[in-house]
Amino acid sequence: MQEDAAPFFIGPHRFDADDATRPVLDRRYALVPEPGERVLAQHRLGVAGQLLGPTESVRAWELSAPAEVTVTDRRLAYACPDAELSLVPGRDGRTHARHRRPVRLSRLVSGQIRWQWPSRLELADGPDGDLELRVVCDALRTIRQPTLALAGADALIIALARQVRRAVAAFRLVRPELVDLSPPERDTLLIRVGGTPGPARGAVTLPGSLPVEFLSRDDYYRPARDVIPARPRQAFPAQGRPGSAC
Repeated sequence: MQEDAAPFFIGPHRFDADDATRPVLDRRYALVPEPGERVLAQHRLGVAGQLLGPTESVRAWELSAPAEVTVTDRRLAYACPDAELSLVPGRDGRTHARHRRPVRLSRLVSGQIRWQWPSRLELADGPDGDLELRVVCDALRTIRQPTLALAGADALIIALARQVRRAVAAFRLVRPELVDLSPPERDTLLIRVGGTPGPARGAVTLPGSLPVEFLSRDDYYRPARDVIPARPRQAFPAQGRPGSAC
């Protein structure tokens, strides 16, 4: 379990990229759990990456098709075999897909957020009118916050927010060697891990988060005009494929 691995959700992974931090998938593109990891649920959702700022928020990328989102007791991972690679920015900030050799590019992209990183969860209306769950993290050396936005039917997204909130809180409470919690933070997480429903809109804080780092300095300084425009998404099914909603 790579506790100090950098999260990749600002720019999703390409399947053939040489990157050890992306989630491991099987031949059917399903997440391969780590030893001892417990899968809680799977859903098909819209996935996008955002940068939230104090005065301006930018949608950095958006997958053109629904992704398979897997929630476990350690992380949230997504995989999309039908994504348009034009939506994946390169490491050097240019808008073409990154690759190291002239091979046929895979259309499968993936990414993950481990539970030590989210600093809060937000439920808000997305640009297409769908309810979005925004998993927000704090980043080093910048006031902008990298965020993974998950969109779908309202009931599914509300249940997902509750499930992620409880999974993050439980993860941090049982790992004192990884997350240094003050007594007030521990008390807050004990409340978060409970079964009470969260707000239908608004934010919920997650104490004890660890800040993340971007892949490249270009991710810190890329101007808004270089953000890749999103292509029209496919219509998402009204129902996901939930597992054990908490």
